[in-house]
Amino acid sequence: MAKRWRIQPHDVSRIAFLERSAGVSAVVAQLLLGRGLDDLEQIRIFLDPKLTGLRDPELLPGVPLAAEKITAAIAAGKQIIVYGDYDADGITATALLWQCLKLLGGKVGYYMPNRLDEGYGLNDEALRTLAAGGAQLVITVDCGIASLNEARTAKALGLELIVTDHHEMSAELPEASAIVHPRLPGHDYPFDGLCGAGVAFKLAWALCQRASQSKKVSDRMREFLLQAVGLAAIGTVTDMVPLLDENRILVRHGLASLAKTPGLGLAQLLKLTKLSDKPMLACEDIGFSLGPRLNAAGRLGQAQLGFELLTTVNPGRAQALAEYLHELNGSRDSLERSIYLAAKKQAEEQFDPAGDAALVLADRGWHAGVIGIVAGRLAEKYHRPVVLISFDPLGAKPGFGSARSVPGFDLHRALQVCTEHLLSHGGHRAAAGLKIDEANLPAFRQAFCEFAESQISSSERTAELRIDAEASLSMLTLQAVEQIERMAPFGQGNLRPLLCTSGITLTEPPKKIGGGGRHLSLKLSQHNVRMRGVAFGGGDWADELALVRGPLSMAFRPVINTFNGRRNVELHVVDWRAEAVAQAAGRS
Repeated sequence: MAKRWRIQPHDVSRIAFLERSAGVSAVVAQLLLGRGLDDLEQIRIFLDPKLTGLRDPELLPGVPLAAEKITAAIAAGKQIIVYGDYDADGITATALLWQCLKLLGGKVGYYMPNRLDEGYGLNDEALRTLAAGGAQLVITVDCGIASLNEARTAKALGLELIVTDHHEMSAELPEASAIVHPRLPGHDYPFDGLCGAGVAFKLAWALCQRASQSKKVSDRMREFLLQAVGLAAIGTVTDMVPLLDENRILVRHGLASLAKTPGLGLAQLLKLTKLSDKPMLACEDIGFSLGPRLNAAGRLGQAQLGFELLTTVNPGRAQALAEYLHELNGSRDSLERSIYLAAKKQAEEQFDPAGDAALVLADRGWHAGVIGIVAGRLAEKYHRPVVLISFDPLGAKPGFGSARSVPGFDLHRALQVCTEHLLSHGGHRAAAGLKIDEANLPAFRQAFCEFAESQISSSERTAELRIDAEASLSMLTLQAVEQIERMAPFGQGNLRPLLCTSGITLTEPPKKIGGGGRHLSLKLSQHNVRMRGVAFGGGDWADELALVRGPLSMAFRPVINTFNGRRNVELHVVDWRAEAVAQAAGRS
């Protein structure tokens, strides 16, 4: 679907001032100003975030009480279970806290529910099993804040419960010995964007301080925490929380930690994905290589293998697990492609782009582990909130649904409005899950779409590209793009800069690349400056682009491609339009 281009306005005098005072290029000065950074001290901290910028862990709401109770449980020799989620954030959070408790001498095990059989979060049957096995303290990571009934079950079973989470909470909080959450009522923690692994890292840090009886931890614990920053970085990037404030610090230093001391399992995964050859890791390496392989384990009901990869001390086992998860991700990719094609066909048969404000698609046998990815791709394609529901082929179980949102639409609230049609639901503004009886699908679809209609105006149903700046290809020297890279880590809240330019010509026909020709390789020229462009997921553009005879306007993200020791600027093309169309459309 066509996108609206909105180019960020700029102040020439402020750009010139930052060029001189901050010693950056005009493009970077404009990018910094576009992010609200015009103070030199702000810019210095943004471009060089220090680990010392992390707040004292005891300031995080709930940490002092939780750390006190966990320390006492370790001292008393109680059996502790870390109960985590099955996505990459949950897996890294579980591994991180489990390793910490092990290091501190705790009797500790872990539990992650099977995504396909148990679904998200705490469940009564798992708690009963843990209690029967001798568990005395259950610590949740990346889940539990909305598990009110399950918390009552834990209490009835005699299990002490500590909840650590970052998801949306209900008006009522679960009955627990302690709750750690950045937005815990009655507190005013200045940053509410930590993910599950970020929360777990803060708790682990506080536990290490208490064990050391000092703010300065022992050398062994410091070594553990520096490696744990790498796990927190994986959770932060894959959970798509804003890469600002403490998250920016965790990811910047976590990427360095992953490259330097990744642990046995991650080292093998880095080798298999050829990331070990890179001099520096980027967020995209987590988002497109490491994260999907950990997520594949959870999506296909084998999250425990992701946990084992992160914690094993056996080199042979580390290699075997890395190879298996690598292959598993390939299976996940094939499943995703087949479901995407089926869901896209269904959408095209049902969807009225002029009128419908949301999409609710369902079928029997869609793999519940990958429908969330497909929902995200469709939400991006149609710029509408999308719910995908997989029904049991035999009709013996309820349907599982995954929902993905678009900017400005609150999925959590939408599902609350539709709760009478659902068996359960959970999540946050951007992503959510649900369970539903098949008989309730029509009523849910109608209620969800009506709510979306009331929240999303017709003008907001056209995707908008927020472009940071205009820049000619001649401005994108290696030095200029290296300066742009200093603004990393890029992700939610600090997206990789999106630029645009006009007067681009193709020096040869577009070439499809990648599995199934999903991507596009382009040879671009502007005023005798030539560059390579890659359009990921843009394979469908090939025929249309080949027919264009005039110049093009393009929206793109500049990156540095390293190949055979050579570093070149490359453009990741996000959108394009024929020059005549671009001129007719104008700029908004």
